[in-house]
Amino acid sequence: MAYTKNIGVVSCNINCNFTNYGSALQSWALSRAIEKCNSSYVTKLVDYCPTLHLESDPLNPARKMWDQDEITKKNIELSLPAIRENYYKFEDFYTQRFQRTKKKYTSKNFNDIVTDEGIDGFVCGSDTIFCIDEWKEFDDAYFANYDCMRKGNTVSYAASFGDSHFKEEDFPILNERLQNFKAIGIRENDMLDYVRNQVKVRAERVIDPTLLLDASEYDVITAEQQVQEKYLLLYSRRYNKKMEEYADALAKKNGWKVVEISIRATNADRHIMRYDAGVEEFLSLVKHCECMVTNSFHGIIFSTQFRRPFYCFSREQGDKKIGELLTLFGLTNRMLVDGHEQVPDAVDYNEVDHRISEMRSFSLEFLKYELQFIS
Repeated sequence: MAYTKNIGVVSCNINCNFTNYGSALQSWALSRAIEKCNSSYVTKLVDYCPTLHLESDPLNPARKMWDQDEITKKNIELSLPAIRENYYKFEDFYTQRFQRTKKKYTSKNFNDIVTDEGIDGFVCGSDTIFCIDEWKEFDDAYFANYDCMRKGNTVSYAASFGDSHFKEEDFPILNERLQNFKAIGIRENDMLDYVRNQVKVRAERVIDPTLLLDASEYDVITAEQQVQEKYLLLYSRRYNKKMEEYADALAKKNGWKVVEISIRATNADRHIMRYDAGVEEFLSLVKHCECMVTNSFHGIIFSTQFRRPFYCFSREQGDKKIGELLTLFGLTNRMLVDGHEQVPDAVDYNEVDHRISEMRSFSLEFLKYELQFIS
């Protein structure tokens, strides 16, 4: 019998942002890519809850999520049926599409995971796991700082610092935490030189896991077409009035419906609201849209995967990673701020695919290199 290596995938997903398609899909794609690297690898999605989210209630998000202004509260209240339906769809996705740890792990029991789950090593990534602003701390799981992770069996793949604002007293802690990894894959260039100067192990800039797979590999989890009429998909990670107006004008000009994924339930009188969409339905909505208007990092990625035209709006706490992604694709001219910028209708996806292909080959080589440290 061939020896298998059980690899724990640690990232922000199950217990973090609900209705975050990017978190779910980057974990799925990373798991698939690891198992494609070697038939002896078996991935386990670690059901990990960071300290910040221990008191969160995904079925009642108004308690601890988003800005607590009256308009947002009203929209959350109106969207609760969709929020709750969506929650159960995500839970099914994490249960049915992964081999998932039997237990939930927190700071109190994380060191039990090796014995309880038979984990041989860990891959930390992707997403903004290194962003201390987001987690309000250097999270010990994301920085491999538990005893069971500091034994030379942990690497990071496509970890992102997001828009972190480090204070002078943070750097000694960061430098110490970086020593926990045997190899470090960073999703953006921004902190790469700094990381390389602090560690003796190999550190590289790599692409998001969702780009390690090609579009056809998502077919196995993509739902049937959701909307039969021609439509524009408006996917909003943070409300932007100018983005909404731009989407409405573009749809009206072309005679399209607007399908919207957001909590703006007050738009239900003029948009087809799909905040209830699960991961599989989200993929379908992107695949079959005429174009997407979004301020989502992974919205851009899946528009690109399915070769759909897209228009991207600036977003607070997201412009750095989005800017680097658009640079990677050679599509910086698709970023809008007020909606009055001139953006080409067509995208040269042959050129974009060539750029992705080069980075995919390099990133897969680096992932294979990293996995040799898990024994």
